[in-house]
Formats: sequence, structure tokens, C-alpha cells
Amino acid sequence: MSIITTKDGTEIFYKDWGPKDAQPIVFHHGWPLCGDDWDAQMLFFLGKGYRVVAHDRRGHGRSAQVSDGHDMDHYAADVAAVIEHLGLRSTIHIGHSTGGGEAVRYVARHGKERVAKLVIIGAVPPIMVKTVANPGGLPIEVLDGLRHSLATNRAQFYIDFPSGPFYGFNRPGAEAVPGIIQNWWRQGMMGSAKAHYEGIKAFSETDFTEDLKLIETPTLVVHSKDDQIVPFADSGPLSAKLLKNGKLKVYEDLPHGMCTTHADLVNDDILAFIRR
Repeated sequence: MSIITTKDGTEIFYKDWGPKDAQPIVFHHGWPLCGDDWDAQMLFFLGKGYRVVAHDRRGHGRSAQVSDGHDMDHYAADVAAVIEHLGLRSTIHIGHSTGGGEAVRYVARHGKERVAKLVIIGAVPPIMVKTVANPGGLPIEVLDGLRHSLATNRAQFYIDFPSGPFYGFNRPGAEAVPGIIQNWWRQGMMGSAKAHYEGIKAFSETDFTEDLKLIETPTLVVHSKDDQIVPFADSGPLSAKLLKNGKLKVYEDLPHGMCTTHADLVNDDILAFIRR
């Protein structure tokens, strides 16, 4: 297994596939999943000649189930440790959902000299939770409901969540795919309940406004108007406006988990952007 140990002693698992002299793409997974959620993208971009890297966030997947550090600052620092260990330069970073927030914080605070392009998909920035300054955000009661479901019966919650809004299987005419649901459950249950519980605060209450303003890297912001997890109006368009060099790609009716359900479409659009 490929594992590094961070400065605070946390073991971070990562996958590193492809030619070492190829341009690297670094993938940042969503909550409460792991690097395996990027299988369709890693195989696709590997086939296009890129080096592909994906890590498991601390407390997730095969990384250590540590008690502390389940916040965006630690998440981004852990990514920086992996990047430094592998000696990556001219990297392309792709983040989905919570991973989009992690990627934004990494690029803003650690990656200025190493990053060529950034892609965030259905991502949580600028900030998810409803506040006085962010009246269009999700009410805290919605997020408290996630915490309650996780603490009460995490195993059942991790079946119900992907069976419904995450992949849009609750939409009229949609047909649930058992393998997708089971793979979501598998990834989720590999991780730490404590990390996942505290991760809800990290992905929903972190304000990425200043991070977005700092980023000069060409960035593709991908979001669907039918995203039921990270509502469109309070996320993608706002992030694109805050970025110095942001481009917004809007889908009308794809689900939050579009990288799995519509991998071919998403992969082609990302490839077109990074080859520009």
C-alpha cells in the first residue's frame, strides 16, 4: 500500500498510476467516500496519457482513523504532503463536492507554484450553510439531520442516501443501480464515523470566499441545476464569479453524483478544458 505520514503523524493512503513523467491529475473525493469514487475518471485519464493520483482523506477509506484534524485546513495540508512526497508539478486538480472545497483550499494556500488547472464539480464553495451573509444556504437543521442519521444508524443512512438524492434515483422515471448504491455504502463504511460526523461541519460551514478570490489558476466550475445535495444557485455560479479566471459549465438535469452516473459526458468536458 502507498502511504505517507503527515507532520501530525496521520497516515494518508494514496493511489498513483501512470507514467511518472506525464502531467499529473490529482483527484479529491466527496464525503464520506474515498479515492475509489474516481475509478471511472482515473481509468479514463490514464488512457489519455496522464498520471493520475487519488488519496483517501484522513478518517476516510484506507487512511488512518485519527481522532483529530477533520477540517479543511488539515485536509488541504494532507494533500500538500502527498503532492510534496510525490514531487508533483504542473498538476491538474479535480474535486467533487467536499473534495471541491478541499481542492480550492489546497490551491489557494499551498499550490500556487504547482498547479496548472483546477476543476470543481458539484462543489461546496463558497459556503453551504445558511447564514446572515449567505441567506440562500442550507438551514442548519438540514445538516443536523444528517448528523442525527449518521449517529443513529450509519449503515442504513449510507444505503438510503445514495438510493435517493445523491444519484437522482428519486427522480420520476429514474432507475436505481444497485451496484452504484452498494459501492457508495462500501466506501462510506470503510471510514470513521467520527471523521464523517465532524466532516459535515467541515464541508458545510467552511467559508471559501477568500480562497476563491486568491486563486488565479484557470478553473472550470461544473454544476447541475438539478443537484439535490449542493444546491446550484448558492454554489457554482457564485464560485465562478469569485474566481479571477473561472469558467462555469452548467448541466440542466444531472445528479450530484454525475461523475459516476454520467462519467462519459463529464470526462469529455473535463478533458476539453484541460487540453485547452
